[in-house]
Amino acid sequence: MRFGAKSIKRLIDISVSSMALILLSPLYLMISLVVWISSGSPIIFRQARLGQFGRSFQIIKFRTMFVGAPDLRNPDGSAFSASDDPRLTSVGGFLRRASLDEIPQLFNVFKGEMSLVGPRPDQVDQLAFYTEEEKLKLSVRPGITGLAQISGRNKIPWDQRKKLDVEYVQNWSLSLDFKILFQTIPYVLRRKDIHISAVETGESQ
Repeated sequence: MRFGAKSIKRLIDISVSSMALILLSPLYLMISLVVWISSGSPIIFRQARLGQFGRSFQIIKFRTMFVGAPDLRNPDGSAFSASDDPRLTSVGGFLRRASLDEIPQLFNVFKGEMSLVGPRPDQVDQLAFYTEEEKLKLSVRPGITGLAQISGRNKIPWDQRKKLDVEYVQNWSLSLDFKILFQTIPYVLRRKDIHISAVETGESQ
């Protein structure tokens, strides 16, 4: 990445995340209230994730699971997700399907821990499952959306998602970011590929 392009990308992240946080604040408060009424506190779910250069950070989401829900994994080390996951609260299931649980990550973007576009951040212990090539994804800030998210999301194997993350890093440009952002909108509205179909032992929030 050229320094100028990286600076523009960060400026876009700050501008968009700050405006979105302001505009979505009524929705943020409403979801917070619904989560609290339906399943109590905490409203926000926090978890250590792999950030740029492998540094960990606390990702924040609206809590979608019951308090104390176990962290399940698939045999390949990937996170488990299913539409009938018994760990999901009734409100949490809706938030997942509508991708509304991701809204708090705008704070992560504003703080510089994440970007609007980039590889999705894995849990810290999942680094043990990376190949040397796959570690290239850690050279950039993780994103709320990315190439893997518009190419099949959780419907494609984790190994393929990691390959797409590497492809994103190797071919990065501002135009690619804009392409991914614009394609994410209809993808989210159609609620496509949110869950995997096989039930193994695999993910947390």
